[in-house]
Amino acid sequence: MEWILASNNEKKLKELREILGDMGITVRSQREAGCDFEVDETGETFAENARLKAEAVTRATGKAAIADDSGLCVEALDGRPGVHSARYGPPGATDAEKYTLLLKELRGKENRRARFVSSICCTFPNGDVLTAEGVCEGEILPAPRGSGGFGYDPVFLVSGLGRSMAELTPEEKNAVSHRGNALRLFRQRLEEYLAANGE
Repeated sequence: MEWILASNNEKKLKELREILGDMGITVRSQREAGCDFEVDETGETFAENARLKAEAVTRATGKAAIADDSGLCVEALDGRPGVHSARYGPPGATDAEKYTLLLKELRGKENRRARFVSSICCTFPNGDVLTAEGVCEGEILPAPRGSGGFGYDPVFLVSGLGRSMAELTPEEKNAVSHRGNALRLFRQRLEEYLAANGE
């Protein structure tokens, strides 16, 4: 079974392959499938954006497409950067520039609670849709720690672990991350879907 990831993010592709590989699902990136376009993420929620991306790639390829929309929601910033996490800061900002801006916005604020959210949507050529959402609770550190992961991982202290997301091994991250939690729930729903459809 071949699915298309509605993204060209190599790290997301690697995480998906690790979690879905033993189910006999081959995951290719959008670029590998010949989809050379960007989907406008006009949704107001992670779930809406994930569905927009998956539907666009299914329409273009005629194959099942899986999309993830995820981001960081910070309590003291009224949930920002939220759905704009990837586009936070000036155009073309690096990951380090984005989390540096976040730390600047939080300067002087006592409440540093935050959560990573991941919404997954898979659309099938027959019109069926499977979704799942996962979260990872934590707080924003005063300064970055660790060299792993990507995005806001260096400034996100995972609740109960005492380490930033960027200080975790890939295996540890998959066990607690918002995307790992969403994918495990998605996998469970996918197994039920495939069993119900005799696949």
